[in-house]
Amino acid sequence: MRHGTPPTAEDIVEMAETALAAIPEPLRSLVRGTAIVVEEAPDDEILAEMGLESPWELTGLYRGVPLTQKSVGDVPSAPDTILLFREPILLEWIETGEDLFRLVRNVLIHEIGHHFGLSDEDIERLEREE
Repeated sequence: MRHGTPPTAEDIVEMAETALAAIPEPLRSLVRGTAIVVEEAPDDEILAEMGLESPWELTGLYRGVPLTQKSVGDVPSAPDTILLFREPILLEWIETGEDLFRLVRNVLIHEIGHHFGLSDEDIERLEREE
């Protein structure tokens, strides 16, 4: 039996960029300038900040100021960033059998929801309505 190599961080970025390109332009323009970064797993600082014990619990994270809290006069300190965590995404992919592109897209869309100022509860409600 042959095993392929696991998808790389670059593969995950490529999937996320493809998913982002498929978002309707009016929404995509509001995300323009937001960096998409893939890291292997959340670090201890992120886990503590999120109140999590295991790095496997977090597949993505939005860092920045949600659009609902931004002001025209704000001086940006750093670009808004969507972090995608490769190892937890791959673990979920293996455990669920979900299509990897769909999984990456779902994590990306979830984090974009935070960029728009939505809470986890808001996002979960929207996902149930699909």
